[in-house]
Amino acid sequence: MPKYNYVALDARGNETKGSLDVATQNEAIGRVKEMGLFPTKIAEADKPQERQAGRKAKTGGKKGGGGGGLNIQIKIPGLSGRVKQKVLTAFTRQLATLVDAGLPLLRGLRVLEKQERNAALKTIIGELAMAIEGGSTFSEALAQHPKTFNRLFVNMVKAGELGGVLEVVLKRLAEFSEKAQKIKGKIKAALFYPVAVMIVATGILILLMTFVVPRFKEVFAGMDVKMPGFTLLVLAISDAIRHHILPTLGGLAVVWILFLLFLKTKVGRLIWDKFKLKMPAIGPVISKVAISRFTRTLGTLVSSGVPILQALTIVKETAGNVIISNAVAKVHESVKEGETITAPLESSGVFPPMVVSMVDVGEQTGALPEMLLRIADNYEEEVDNAVAAMTSLLEPIMIVALAFIVGSIVIAMFLPLIAMITQMSGGGGGGGGED
Repeated sequence: MPKYNYVALDARGNETKGSLDVATQNEAIGRVKEMGLFPTKIAEADKPQERQAGRKAKTGGKKGGGGGGLNIQIKIPGLSGRVKQKVLTAFTRQLATLVDAGLPLLRGLRVLEKQERNAALKTIIGELAMAIEGGSTFSEALAQHPKTFNRLFVNMVKAGELGGVLEVVLKRLAEFSEKAQKIKGKIKAALFYPVAVMIVATGILILLMTFVVPRFKEVFAGMDVKMPGFTLLVLAISDAIRHHILPTLGGLAVVWILFLLFLKTKVGRLIWDKFKLKMPAIGPVISKVAISRFTRTLGTLVSSGVPILQALTIVKETAGNVIISNAVAKVHESVKEGETITAPLESSGVFPPMVVSMVDVGEQTGALPEMLLRIADNYEEEVDNAVAAMTSLLEPIMIVALAFIVGSIVIAMFLPLIAMITQMSGGGGGGGGED
């Protein structure tokens, strides 16, 4: 009778290994579950040479793969990173609905695989189903695709498996992703109008400087009038744009590349993230988004059963801002030493007193996850209001700025004409007096 080696987790999450003399892998899975364990890996205990030969001989056939072939994953390079967050959010919501309705996880994955239109995600779902059929847990299968499923996703699913509340965790993940997408969508929508105005303004300026202003320069060349300084400045800018456009674009490209390289350094990233939080008008919005993301991520992880230290590590890696990450790292060290979360939050200078107070209350009353999620809701609402206010303020400012720039160019072109008309009218008036 074949022998199968298994790796499983007990109710406390401790790993257990052993062997079973059973006829099939499915029987081994059933025996492990009967022992009160949750199997993470089950494979036939054949010789390494035989398993290797079986893998080489396996061509994707229908039968005869053996126990070793069940753990083989077919990878298509590059596809794992092409799943958009919006598509992944929809998948998470659909899977949560199917599991909550009582459909087995494996069957739910197969159903979603059939109806998925995104080729990359369809392949990944198939690989997840294959891994589960081979004895892996859902969290282990997800961990094989780090470009698609981050540590937040994997650890929450793992906590849901250990606690027997996978459908609840999937719902929370879907809600978390939907809220993140909602905030991102609102910010993009708010920035659409200013960006559109800037594009139109840039197009108008290029048109004026490359076509309109040179025509005026030709007219001024045949005029015996002293050019005002402002007009000479505009003409010089026009000549620079027309005759030095390629070196200018090249210089801008070099500056942009140097800036990106600077951001990849630790010091550069620290300075830039600190600058973003201190920027006028935009800085408070970025700060609110960062605080909302921190509190919602931590609250979602802790409420799903992820240990606080592990949750803080994940939050630090997914904060998206070095300043926030450093503050979370201090919180992690504080909790590791048996101290509270509140003190390092307050000393960081990043989190407002209201946030620190609410976290303190949640920590003292034992309702930290609920309090963190409440803070996230409040700050998301503040982000909505701040984005709306910023948009309403930017619109008139940009319109006035565009009118000022275009008006200045028009005035610069008409100043010599006005000077010529004044000179002619003055000369004509003087001639009439002599008669």
